[in-house]
Amino acid sequence: MKTKRKKMSILNIMIYSILILAALSCTLPFIHILALSFSSSSAVASGKVAFWPVDFTTFSYEFALKGGKFFRAMWISVQRVALGSLINLVMCILTAYPLSKSKEQFMGRDIYMLYFFITCLVGGGLVPTYLVVARLGLKDSLWALILPGALPVANMIILMNFIRGLPRELEEAAMIDGAGKFQTLVKIMLPLLKPSLATITLFHVVGHWNDWFSGMIYMNDMKKYPLYTYLQTLLVSFEELMSKTDGLDYVKIMQLMNARTGRAAQLFLGMIPVLMIYPFLQKYFTQGLTLGTAKG
Repeated sequence: MKTKRKKMSILNIMIYSILILAALSCTLPFIHILALSFSSSSAVASGKVAFWPVDFTTFSYEFALKGGKFFRAMWISVQRVALGSLINLVMCILTAYPLSKSKEQFMGRDIYMLYFFITCLVGGGLVPTYLVVARLGLKDSLWALILPGALPVANMIILMNFIRGLPRELEEAAMIDGAGKFQTLVKIMLPLLKPSLATITLFHVVGHWNDWFSGMIYMNDMKKYPLYTYLQTLLVSFEELMSKTDGLDYVKIMQLMNARTGRAAQLFLGMIPVLMIYPFLQKYFTQGLTLGTAKG
C-alpha cells in the first residue's frame, strides 16, 4: 500500500512539474514583453532586461498613444469584432440548427455536410477571394474584413454537435404546444446553447481581433487599418515611422525608446482588450468545447 502511495506521489509531482513548466513557458514571454515596454532603450540594447523593467519609463506607451493612430486602429478593430462576431454567431446558429437534424427530418442534409466539409479541406484561394471582394466594391470598407469569413465552418460544427446532444423531447414538446421552427429555436434551443455560444463567440472575437492579413490585403488606406494590421506595419518599419513623427525630437525618442521597446508597448496594448474579455467567457470555454465535440 505504501509503495502504491509512493508511486502516486511521484506521479503527482511529475504531473505538477510538467504543468508548472507549461504555465511558465506561456507566462514568461508575456512578462518579458511587459518588462521591455517599461524599460529604456539603452537597457534593452545592452541586454539587461529579462523579467523586470530596467530604467523604468512609460515613454513607449506615451509614444504609442500619441497622435490618435493607435486609438483609430483600435476603434476599427472594435467595430470589426462587434459586427463580425454578431454575423458569425447568427450564421452559425442558422446553419447548425437545420444540419443537426436527422436525414429523415432534413432531406439532402448529407449533401450540405459534404459541401461544408470540403470547404474545411480546400479553401477558395487567396486570389479568387481578393477578386470577388474587389469586384463587389468592398475594398477599403469594413465589410471586406467580415463577409469573406461570415460562416466559420469549424465553429458551426461545434455548435451543431452541441445541439445534437440536447434532448429531442424539448423540441417535440414545443412543437406540440404550437411553436414553429423559428420560435422553437429562439425560445427553447438558444437558452440551452449558452455554453457553446460563449465558446464560439470567444473564438470569433479572438480571430477577428488578431487578424492582420485581411487588413493588409483589402485596405489601401492606412487610416482604415485594424489594430493588428497597424501593429504589423510598426513591426516592419518602426524606425521609419518614428523619424516621421511630428512634434517630437527624434534624438530624444531614440534615447528613451527603440524599436523593441516600442513594439513591446504596442503589442501589450493590443492584448489588453482580449485579456479583459476572456475572464467573463472562460467559465463557459472548457464546458462548451467539450460538449460541442462529444458527438460526430
